[in-house]
Amino acid sequence: MQIIEVKNKKDSKDFLDTARVIYKNDPVWVCPLDQEINNIFDPKENVFFQNGEAIRWVFKDDQGNLIGRIAAFINENKANFGAQRIGGIGFFESVNDKSVAFKIFDTAKKWLVERKVNTIQGPINFGENDSFWGLLVEGFTHPSNGMVYNPPHYRDFFEAYGFEKKMEQLTNHLNITDGLPERFVKIAEYAISKKTNLTLKPLDANRFDECAEDFMEIYNAAWAHHENFTPIKKEYVKDTFKKVKPFYDPNYIWFAYVDGQPASFVLVLPDVNQILKHFNGKINLWNKLRFVMLKRKKTITRLRVWAMGTHPKFQNTGLESVLVYKCFEGAMKSHYVEGELSWVGDFNDKMIAIHKALGAVPGKKHITYELAIK
Repeated sequence: MQIIEVKNKKDSKDFLDTARVIYKNDPVWVCPLDQEINNIFDPKENVFFQNGEAIRWVFKDDQGNLIGRIAAFINENKANFGAQRIGGIGFFESVNDKSVAFKIFDTAKKWLVERKVNTIQGPINFGENDSFWGLLVEGFTHPSNGMVYNPPHYRDFFEAYGFEKKMEQLTNHLNITDGLPERFVKIAEYAISKKTNLTLKPLDANRFDECAEDFMEIYNAAWAHHENFTPIKKEYVKDTFKKVKPFYDPNYIWFAYVDGQPASFVLVLPDVNQILKHFNGKINLWNKLRFVMLKRKKTITRLRVWAMGTHPKFQNTGLESVLVYKCFEGAMKSHYVEGELSWVGDFNDKMIAIHKALGAVPGKKHITYELAIK
């Protein structure tokens, strides 16, 4: 077996092509954009390199055929938590051979141990957890943009190697054409009518900077109490907004303000994977033109709820229900037929309750694993 550290353009191409080899006969898989993956490992594009480091490997058999890949990384802002020093692995792919998979894990573990890591989490992303996070273990259907898709047997590889479940990430599906449950609508409309100090605003491209500031304020306050949390920076939020600008719809990204204070947000995006599945990871000029044409033809029929958050001062006031109602109120009058509510940690009882109140049903389950190095 050949173990090759990614150091140049050829190696980087092999890293990308490994997934194409693994999934060449899988009609469900959607190839992520090459540029999106490359940017994750580019210090000029990924702010996480300011306080961390990452490495990638490609694996080939003795004949030079691609058989696997993996990335390992450490974020010093999140690495040290009590007695744990945490590193991550992600973008794992392997042929269906446990000995190959274990060698891939061994390579990443060795690099992390050299950096004094005693706990490995994976598969995760060298970035925020809204994309490329967790191992798919249930619901091997069309993956929405940013959601991990992998063969079912990867679970056996992780668990046989010694990885144990840290948390489950639940994704529920909503049939938009059915409409929202009457009780949910009444609660949301009542909350809107009674809150005279409440202002609702969609994301405005002309005030991206202000919206990024509000998003950051709400998000950091909402997640501050969670384990090993590191506040996101405005730079990251602005980059995210720029990334979604070509395809976002202001009808599905809303902010709530109470007495003028940023209180809650919901970020819902069209599932561009329904178009990107035709591009095989390439976003050249021709595909950009195809994207515009396919979008106009209303090829995208699914919405994905990427993120929601409410400032602790305004939690338990029904703001989440109000914003979800605003999003799906418009969606029910559009060409969209499905909403994907992803992903919610199994620890988030409040959000799980909202999903149930909406009438959503289980769709997918991902697991974030953890390996204690002894």
